[in-house]
Formats: sequence, structure tokens, C-alpha cells
Amino acid sequence: MQNLPIAVTMGDPAGCGGEITIKSWIEYRKKLPKFFIIDDIERLKKLSSIMNVNCKFKKIINPLEALSVFENFLPVMQVKPALSSQVILGKHNHLNNSSIISSIETAVKFASSNLVKAIVTNPIFKSGLQDTGFKYSGHTDYLGYLANTKSPPIMMLSTNKIKEPLRVVPITTHISHKEVSSGINKEKIVEYTERIYKYLIRDFGIKKPTISICALNPHAGEEGKLGLEEKEIIIPAVRKLKNILPDILGPFPADTLFYPENRKNYDAVICMYHDQALIPLKTIDFFGSVNITLGLPFIRTSPDHGTAFDLVGKNSVRPDSFISALEIADSISLKRYSN
Repeated sequence: MQNLPIAVTMGDPAGCGGEITIKSWIEYRKKLPKFFIIDDIERLKKLSSIMNVNCKFKKIINPLEALSVFENFLPVMQVKPALSSQVILGKHNHLNNSSIISSIETAVKFASSNLVKAIVTNPIFKSGLQDTGFKYSGHTDYLGYLANTKSPPIMMLSTNKIKEPLRVVPITTHISHKEVSSGINKEKIVEYTERIYKYLIRDFGIKKPTISICALNPHAGEEGKLGLEEKEIIIPAVRKLKNILPDILGPFPADTLFYPENRKNYDAVICMYHDQALIPLKTIDFFGSVNITLGLPFIRTSPDHGTAFDLVGKNSVRPDSFISALEIADSISLKRYSN
């Protein structure tokens, strides 16, 4: 498995996915794990011309072909159906939704058949897909559906380039802040933490993980004066976890949990809501952070940013997060498939 290529999905063709994939291959291919992109080769050729770069493409029929051509060509698996309309950079076109979804489904098919060692997904425009019947909140939910997982996949976000990586897991994700309190409960915190503990061992090679639990309210609720979620939900969850797992810490106030000295004390943080997890992560490593989906039968990572509609076509989108996604996917595959 470790010698197989990584499948990269197209993402929204009007977004930055093609641009960061082309840049990564041109500038860093000698240092990166081998990959191919499931895309429309003609649109990539046009994009390369717009970017004013000399990128050579090679259409492949099966994933293994990518290994032999990668050094000289960016391997492209033709997406079916091909793009049905002209792509205008920065403007989502719903006529291309079937191609976007097909690229994801093809990557999952290859991963489920052990023909690739991992999937890296380029950014999609969720609301644009949902306008034509896509009923999932994003990649994570959809991949769980395609893989028929018993438990919902978990979103972990991680830095890549600093000495002590920050890994964060939000208990609630894409919901409004007023819904967070009702979205957390003792059982969910316990379940997420137990699963993350196992994934840290399996996929990151950490023999005895230490996990910190973040409080919800300022000052961890200050004995109930600033909110009851800690007393009624989070602290009982932590007490139960400490009877199950050896190294569970917290709950700690969010304003003191992420400074450098504290980050040395844990391998991951369970956070209560989206921005509580992502603000420290992106402050520390804005360009290089990565989204990792845990709980799938295959490895999936993605750049931790959106389609960047406002930047595409100007040759200004940085590929750092995409490169990190490839590197982390490769690292996880080494840990998972060498055991």
C-alpha cells in the first residue's frame, strides 16, 4: 500500500484546486509522494496557460500508471462526465456539479479497492452543490456515506511544519454558536475522545497519547457562574474518561490552552466548537494546516481552506496546505500500513 499513489480530487473547477495541484507538481514533485488528479485534462491545460506555467500532463487509465509518469508529467485520470460547460474562474457553475461529485466518488472507489494509499480532496463549494440536491454538509459527511461507516467520521485539523504539531478536534462543526450548547453532551465527548485516542496510536504512531479537553465557557465556567456546561456535561465526561484512558487532561479554559508551553503537554485537543479549534490552529500555521478525516476505512486529508474564488486565475494562491495534505496523508499511510 505504501508504494501506491495518492488520488487527488478535482474540487470545484472554478476554484483553486487545479492551480495548487499544478503549482505543487511543478515546484515540488521531487520531494512529494506521487499522486494523480481526477480532473478534466483539457481544463487543466487551459488553466496552465492562464497561469503562464509549463506543466506537462499525461492522461492515465489506471492509478498505477501515475508511478511511472509522475517525474515528467502530472498524471490525470479523466473525470466522467467531462466538464459540461466553460469554466469561469471564480464563479461556480452548477452544470459541473456531477463532474465534481464523480471525481470524489472515483477516488473513493480506488481507495476502497486498495488501488491508492490515500485521498487528498481539493476544495468544493458546498452551497453550490447543495443547490442541485447534494444533501451533505461537506466532504466529511459525504465520504462517511460513501464508505458506509457505522459511526460518523471525525474531523481533525493539524499543523504540519512546527516542532510540536497542534491537533484539534471540534465536537460540533458547522453549526451556529447558539446551537453549540445543545450540540454537546457527555456521551459525545467520551466517544470522540476514545476514538481519537485510538487514531493517534494507529495513524500517528503515538504509543501513549495525551489528550486535553477544552472548556466551553470563559474561565471554564467559573464554578457555574459563567455557564453550567462544564459542571453538567464536560467535567462528568472528563471524570468518566479518566477511568477509561490513562492520559486525559482538563477541562481547561481556551484562552490558556494553546500557548507554546501548554502545547508541549498534549498530543491533541478536544474542542467544543468550530472556531475554538480553528482560531489557534490558523494563528499558528495559517498556510500549512490540514484537515484530516478519521474514522474512514481509507486515508483522507485536504487543504484547510476553501475554493479561494477571489484569488484564482492570478497565480497567487499558495499551495502550502495542499502540499501538507499530501505529506500528512503519506505519513499516515506509512504508520497505518506498516503495522
